[in-house]
Amino acid sequence: MNDLTNDRKLQHIGIITADEQSDRRMHYFERIRFKHRALPQVDFKRIDTRTTIMGKTLSFPLLISSMTGGDHKLLRRINRNLALAAEKTGVAMGVGSQRVMFTQPKAQASFRLRGHAPSALLFANLGAVQLNTGFGIDHARRAIEILEADALIFHLNPLQEAVQPEGDTDFSALAEKIGGVAEELDRPVILKEVGAGFSEKDAELAIQAGIRYIDVAGSGGTSWSRIEHHRHAENSEKAIGLTFQDWGLPTPVSLQLLQPYLGRLTLFASGGIRSGIDMAKALILGASLCGMASPFLRPAMESAEAVVQAIERIQLEFQTTLFLLGIAETAQLHLNNALLVE
Repeated sequence: MNDLTNDRKLQHIGIITADEQSDRRMHYFERIRFKHRALPQVDFKRIDTRTTIMGKTLSFPLLISSMTGGDHKLLRRINRNLALAAEKTGVAMGVGSQRVMFTQPKAQASFRLRGHAPSALLFANLGAVQLNTGFGIDHARRAIEILEADALIFHLNPLQEAVQPEGDTDFSALAEKIGGVAEELDRPVILKEVGAGFSEKDAELAIQAGIRYIDVAGSGGTSWSRIEHHRHAENSEKAIGLTFQDWGLPTPVSLQLLQPYLGRLTLFASGGIRSGIDMAKALILGASLCGMASPFLRPAMESAEAVVQAIERIQLEFQTTLFLLGIAETAQLHLNNALLVE
């Protein structure tokens, strides 16, 4: 097989770094306002930002969201630097789609990250639609094995596939196939959108399939529709990615829609989260973990230390937000609507 998947990953990084508008910066979280506390009644230095996900304690509820991986020194460097930073700062990390390692075996090296992050919470990643193109339980197990992952992400990207030049668009009966794989795995499965959000019907299908974790990954941040637009030949009649670049449910809206399913689902939030303030708002709306990717891409191309610095800044923002709300620990944020201005 050719190396189209590997080339596409390199193209994606090139487009993201060249086109600043691929990060849509819709700032949906800015519409949510906090009640500031002039008398917070807590000691800033004693605020506990830790949280526990899947049995592992994180320094604060941050996930370095899925980005990349493949047979190229740049892709290996990015993933290595992200993993080293995740380990040093005590946060979670998800890798980009591991589909490439099944067509390019040398790409496996970019996903062998446990040595760089021996204690970190790590998520493997495959495209769910690949279950309709021949992938199955053996591929899922192999993806987990290579990363030595704590869980597997099945990412859902119908918009990206629809506007992609070589997209896979057969999403028929996919929920049932996801459920079949999830039932056989000995690790949790996370369903994750890639920038368009989850609706109530999606949550119901996930629960029916035995899924207990969803990353809503709504609109507002990186637009994969816009990125795929750039990959079409100039003036192509099929280049409709710009038309749909802002399609989808904003992350805060998707979280609110899925709140009734909490207890049956654990929600993660990504898509347009760009600060510790945004993270706190997402936790109040029902999230347990908050993902970011775009803020870490350029630092990861530089060094692990650059990623560490970016993470530490966000953690400081998060801790400061708790302080200004009079909150002593992360757990006190969850669904605490009293902290918001109505």
